[in-house]
Amino acid sequence: MGSGRGKYSGRGAKGAKSISGYSKMRGFEGGQMPLHRRLPKRGFTNIFRKEYAIINVGALEQLQGDSFTPESLVELGVIKKLYDGLKVLGSGELTRKITVRAHFYSKSALEKINNAGGSAETIAKPEPVGKAD
Repeated sequence: MGSGRGKYSGRGAKGAKSISGYSKMRGFEGGQMPLHRRLPKRGFTNIFRKEYAIINVGALEQLQGDSFTPESLVELGVIKKLYDGLKVLGSGELTRKITVRAHFYSKSALEKINNAGGSAETIAKPEPVGKAD
């Protein structure tokens, strides 16, 4: 039983689109300049940008234990990856005494940890990933 479309199955005689195994590229518009190439580029991407793993003081309040390090937070699954270091931010309330070791702190986070009777220890910045000496 045939397809009912005849000799070339509706694909035409020759050309890239007629061969078997052909798949259209994402964004292909039949030879017309694709939309993503017609639109102007905007903005700026800083190649030296630092990406930090962040955690709020309110999230530390809800966790079990009273001592937190970047490694323990990764183990607990609170942060997925350290990136360029751990930064503690001051969103949320802190009612208990905790000890935190991190690379960076916001002013409000330091204030809240100290006001609760805890301590915030700044540790050395981590080595960049992928750089060999």
